[in-house]
Amino acid sequence: MRPVLRFLGDDLVARIVAEARAVLREVGVEIHNPGVLALLADHGAHVEAATRRAFLPDALIDAALRTAPHAFSLWDAPGRTAHELAGYNVHFTPGSAAIRVLDHGASASRAPLTSDVVAYTKVVAQLGNIAFQSTAIVPGDVHRNIADSYRLFLALLHGEKPVVTGAFTVDAFAVMRDLQIAVRGSAEALRAKPLTIFSCCPTAPLKWSDVTSQNVVDCARAGIPVEYVSMPLTGFVSPVTVVGALVEHTAETLSGVVISQLACPGAPALWGGSPASFDIRYETTPMGATETMLIDCGANEIGKSLGLPTQAYMGLSDAKLLDAQAGLETASGALLAALSGINSVSGPGMLDFESSFSLEKLVLDNEICGLALRAARGIEPREDFPAVPRFQELLREKHLLIADHTRKHLKAEHYFPGPTIDRANRSRWAAEGSRTLGERAHAEVERLLAAWRPPALAGEVRAELVRLMRAEAQRFGMDALPDEGR
Repeated sequence: MRPVLRFLGDDLVARIVAEARAVLREVGVEIHNPGVLALLADHGAHVEAATRRAFLPDALIDAALRTAPHAFSLWDAPGRTAHELAGYNVHFTPGSAAIRVLDHGASASRAPLTSDVVAYTKVVAQLGNIAFQSTAIVPGDVHRNIADSYRLFLALLHGEKPVVTGAFTVDAFAVMRDLQIAVRGSAEALRAKPLTIFSCCPTAPLKWSDVTSQNVVDCARAGIPVEYVSMPLTGFVSPVTVVGALVEHTAETLSGVVISQLACPGAPALWGGSPASFDIRYETTPMGATETMLIDCGANEIGKSLGLPTQAYMGLSDAKLLDAQAGLETASGALLAALSGINSVSGPGMLDFESSFSLEKLVLDNEICGLALRAARGIEPREDFPAVPRFQELLREKHLLIADHTRKHLKAEHYFPGPTIDRANRSRWAAEGSRTLGERAHAEVERLLAAWRPPALAGEVRAELVRLMRAEAQRFGMDALPDEGR
């Protein structure tokens, strides 16, 4: 039986959704995009031009929920492998947009370079429990106006996994769309086999910026899935309680659903978010806090109650180093997310309040994700009944190490982590160098970098990717790119 973890009863879910609808009807949502405001007004929303606030009637929300897809698939770059985001399918992806990286053995993080992004892409390409890659690291050696498109360019150049990404400017979307079309071959092919998910973030409380609301519209019309990343902060820019934060999260996300479905009915999207419990003592937003995880899991239940696939930022840590806190917070989040059935879980590799990335943590988190995914498969009999013959064999042979039943079910029943996780006895551990967790993780990073092989990208596709990216870089005064995949 596949275990499913729930924190909200059906009655509480219904009350939260009802209150969120009341907020959208009576308080409204502020939108800094004239085109989006006009779109809402044309479909029955009351819009106050002076305050840029739209008030959404229930009929508009109901219509959007009717056309929003209950599931969609994400495809890898070759178009061979599809990952269905639906039901209780769980997919892990690294966290995104780190502005610092932590090197092995370092006590302080540093600003990233293109080489860090490339190394990350090569490592994540080979991690079996990480379904998607993300534009996880922001390189500081390119013009800031191409940081979004350049990260996607590197992901497509060096990896094949689907990409979770996003644009922080309106202009960046066009080139990021064109990079995907270059891989797929046409806009129609991209719509048929989506390659990316774009994060689109409302601003708490109850606001959409010009850029993010335009990204929702552009993605919808291009057939590119989005994840609505609402970010209530308890007691700061949302009510202090978990339920209050969930009401705000629901209202903000419903407004995104309405915008997306008005732009293009049937546009694929994830009911997602990156909420946090605001720690008033330090004025920080701890992603490893229990309350943060409760909001994430509660939001997942609400999204599923509305028939939508879900996303959350979990499986990450606020620790500054790869230490016990990093393991504690990451494992807690990954396990809760997997047992809750969150469809896309963003976080592995991340430290320091989503600002820092560690390759060593990423390979450790790959094993944490594997353990969480195994737990989510639950317990089921595997030719265990009748039990008497098995115990007769055990008493006769004194062990079951080479029994037919053992050899048949061993790998399906047990998850065996790689060398980053220490399961050796003390004498073997000592004989193999008494390596620490950090040393084992670093060795695994080095092994993966050495084992990486370039993706099977057609020469003309590679050339088109480079042409598009060079042209975008030249718009901002860059004569050359730090990496063109040669």
